[in-house]
Amino acid sequence: MSDAPWGPTIATAIGSMPGADPVEAARTVVGELPDLTPFPELPGRGVGADILGRTAGLLVDLAVEVVPSGYRVASRPGRDHQRAIDLMRWDLDAVEQAAAEAGAPRAVKVQAAGPWTLSAGIELHRGHRVLTDQGALRDFAESLTEGLIAHAEQVAARTGARVVVQLDEPSLPAVLAGSLPTPSGYGKVPAVPEPDAQRVLAEMIENLAAATGSPVVVHCCAVRPPVALLRRAGAGAIALDATRLGDVSGSFADELGEAWEEGTTLFLGLVPSTAPTGEARLRRVAQPAFDLASRLGFARRALAERSVPTPTCGLAGATPAWTRRAISLTRDLANLFADEAEQ
Repeated sequence: MSDAPWGPTIATAIGSMPGADPVEAARTVVGELPDLTPFPELPGRGVGADILGRTAGLLVDLAVEVVPSGYRVASRPGRDHQRAIDLMRWDLDAVEQAAAEAGAPRAVKVQAAGPWTLSAGIELHRGHRVLTDQGALRDFAESLTEGLIAHAEQVAARTGARVVVQLDEPSLPAVLAGSLPTPSGYGKVPAVPEPDAQRVLAEMIENLAAATGSPVVVHCCAVRPPVALLRRAGAGAIALDATRLGDVSGSFADELGEAWEEGTTLFLGLVPSTAPTGEARLRRVAQPAFDLASRLGFARRALAERSVPTPTCGLAGATPAWTRRAISLTRDLANLFADEAEQ
């Protein structure tokens, strides 16, 4: 596998953007984050643009439809599934146009729900979650892998850029904890053992990394993301919300320290995803990163060498003005970390 497409002075964003104009969103991310451009997602467009619908549109030989409770497996592609496909095609056109206008990005990061979040959020015909059926889970994981590889190839061909895949796993902690409700709402879906969760992720990560030649990023913005599991599964980088970690101590500190020590890059969510009430001063925004490095026993140069600054999560809820400011602050953080490393 090739060297990682990130390093000192490189910043990026999680993926989602405000509004419904793919051309404007693409121009913003390609122009402002050319080293590691996040493929823009616009969940404000509704069905088919949210994390589950958008990812389901990438599936090969599997389809979903919208029912009152959410997304459900469909026997054949219908208008809901086709809408997701059409939205992605428009997004591809917009990113290609932006890359032609501004020049090819150094790398493009494409995002999709990971296998556990996708299978937790989509129902089978009988109403149970996909992850409760081992055969269905396997089919979804294989289909998603195939679809993501094809999507990455399309993005590379359209932009001329290297492609990095990011798997978004906001539901993974609930899957591991057994806290997802059953269809009736009166029970809980049994917890998935960590070795099983790791195995499914590891297989997908290995295949995606081999196909793209790039490390795979896994994003989980929980207060305590399963860092050790993600590292063992082969994630080249782990994206987390560094402002929510609180007092990093005990086994969690060990997980983070071991990940950093062994070469896993941390995508540190530091810039507020929506406009804060007070002024966002650069060093104040950077402080959680400085505190984390100190707590884990690393010099500040580790922030330049082994981290990538990002907003705390997606920017879909931000105003256009704050979106521009947040991206600017994120770039400034990358430069600040590089300056600190030199000192």
